[in-house]
Amino acid sequence: MQTTDDILQATLLLTTYFNKKEVKEVKPLTPTEYGRFAIWLHQRGFTPASLLSHAGDILANWSDPKGKIKTQRIQALLARKVSMAFALESWEQAGVWVISRASRAYPRRLREALGDSRPPVLFGVGNQALLNTRSVGFVGSREVAEDDEAFARSKAELAVSQGYCVVSGGAAGVDQAAMLAALACGGLSLGILSDSLLKSATSKIYREGLRSNCLALVSPFYPEAGFSTGNAMARNKYIYAMSESVVVVKSDLEKGGTWAGASENLRKQWAPLLVRDCPYAGNQALLNLGGIPFADSFTVFQPVVRPAGELFD
Repeated sequence: MQTTDDILQATLLLTTYFNKKEVKEVKPLTPTEYGRFAIWLHQRGFTPASLLSHAGDILANWSDPKGKIKTQRIQALLARKVSMAFALESWEQAGVWVISRASRAYPRRLREALGDSRPPVLFGVGNQALLNTRSVGFVGSREVAEDDEAFARSKAELAVSQGYCVVSGGAAGVDQAAMLAALACGGLSLGILSDSLLKSATSKIYREGLRSNCLALVSPFYPEAGFSTGNAMARNKYIYAMSESVVVVKSDLEKGGTWAGASENLRKQWAPLLVRDCPYAGNQALLNLGGIPFADSFTVFQPVVRPAGELFD
């Protein structure tokens, strides 16, 4: 009989690194590849857990229509059970929890917004219930002026006062200003990290939030992952998909993670994009692309999209 743990273990084997050495030696399935393979399994009456005991028979009939997921690659990934056991024990001791996309705790908004391309597993520390809380996202540059941080803090406090959890990426600058402001005023915050979950889990700036159950740090990348530009860019979509609306405090023009994430969101329409209406060239360009002007006088968060050009005040 298959269990939730069996599904989680099989999904981890297929999609996750278990240590830094593996980063150079193995190639886990990407979220899109895993989604394609999972659909094929489901259509034939299997789950990922079926591979733990019947991989040979199941894979004998596998052929990737895209030609990228070879049978040998899947077999090599499934053979890493010892590495997985050591990693899981280490992560558990550090307070890290792991859920697969089959779990009831998995974020509903990610499931609805991203479908089969959603992350196969999520790693986290802190209050897991925050994955399914009404949230407003905050994004912006790492390099910010005092005025930018003050704006992020004040609007994060406003979101908290209206019952929202503050979601951001955990980076220095706008991200941390919004998250820490939410926690400081007694609110909830969710950090979606692109790297270093284990390190962040022991950071003194997050210690009280984690202890008080007001904070969760979560990542679709394995807990010991180092910084990667690709992972940072990939992480952006999860902030938007998890939020009822997202505030852009400061964006560079046509470069950087904030611009990339905001412009992708405008194309994909995951969440209303509220752009601070200020002279920054990146902000003005996002407004021209369809972002919703966001005034300093804004007082009420609303999850509905207003027509482009109508000022939130």
